[in-house]
Amino acid sequence: MQVLVVNAGSASLKLRLLGAGDELLATGDIEPWAGSAEDPALRTFVDGLEGVEAVGHRVVHGGSELCHPTLVDGDVEARIESLTPLAPLHQPRALAAMRAVRALLPTTPAVACFDTAFHSTLPAAAATYALPREWTERWSLRRYGFHGLSHAYAVNRASEMLDISPIGLRVVSCHLGSGASLCAARDGRSADTTMGFTPLEGLVMATRSGSVDPGLVLWLIEQGGLSAATVSRALEHESGLAGMSGTSGDMREIVAGANGGDEAAGLAFAVYIYRLRREISAMAAAMDGLDVLVFTGGVGEHHPAVRAAATEGLGFLGVAIDEGRNRSAETDADVSAAGAMVRTLVVTAREDIQMAREVRDVLGARS
Repeated sequence: MQVLVVNAGSASLKLRLLGAGDELLATGDIEPWAGSAEDPALRTFVDGLEGVEAVGHRVVHGGSELCHPTLVDGDVEARIESLTPLAPLHQPRALAAMRAVRALLPTTPAVACFDTAFHSTLPAAAATYALPREWTERWSLRRYGFHGLSHAYAVNRASEMLDISPIGLRVVSCHLGSGASLCAARDGRSADTTMGFTPLEGLVMATRSGSVDPGLVLWLIEQGGLSAATVSRALEHESGLAGMSGTSGDMREIVAGANGGDEAAGLAFAVYIYRLRREISAMAAAMDGLDVLVFTGGVGEHHPAVRAAATEGLGFLGVAIDEGRNRSAETDADVSAAGAMVRTLVVTAREDIQMAREVRDVLGARS
């Protein structure tokens, strides 16, 4: 089955046509995208495709009910729309993409693939916040986790690369990009993750703070005199690597600055690596150990310095990487040192493949 994979970002639309064997047949990136089927670039791309048998749409948030890839209909669209307060930048764009592509391919079945779905298997102890039960039940407060499509692909790809069944395998997947999160996966299922109710929790990111003391946030509002909107904007867009270093938060700038003696960039890199090491260790603890460590995402794939620094302090877990392999790794590479107890892999992020497979599963045509 040929699947058109649609990934609607806050300002862009990424389109990939995958063949029955997951080969990439066509690709199109539209930026900016106006959110309409009338966009000439979208119409030209879709009109030029042949043999599209199904469409897969990436949806950031599925809430507590949409825990599996789901055939899109009016009810599903309404449920996705109801979750807009939890992902206000992404839900409306995903819905706009569904409607735009449906207008161009009206008889082609469409499947919604949710970034939160992979983490629906979190045990209650990992998913539950220590908040009043009344709040938790009234507002469905829980740790949802994100980047699930990337983590699911990375975990499955690690199993394929090592030719080992996922059953019994303990994997920590590190999705490191402008947004970043970790996932502890055991038996191919998510057992813990660093992001929570929102994508703000967890690791230091390009412009997001990651986890901070909630008491600090309250102090800034109650004693610092800042508005909730100001704090929210700063935590999302003015913190993380960017906030600490005074740069855009791009890891290339951070590494170059740190290597050049810039103290702020050096501190930003050190904080990023410290938090990354600490959370990798926490993910391993959630599974009573570690067999495979995976780096994926733009930073995870393309920055050997990050991989080297992150793994340097993880020898107690059995992690050790080969300097030469790490430096030369480009795609789907094993960078483990000889004799290392834990295998360390670099995996190219391919959410599009994960989505195409989920679409085929839903429609009963998995190749």
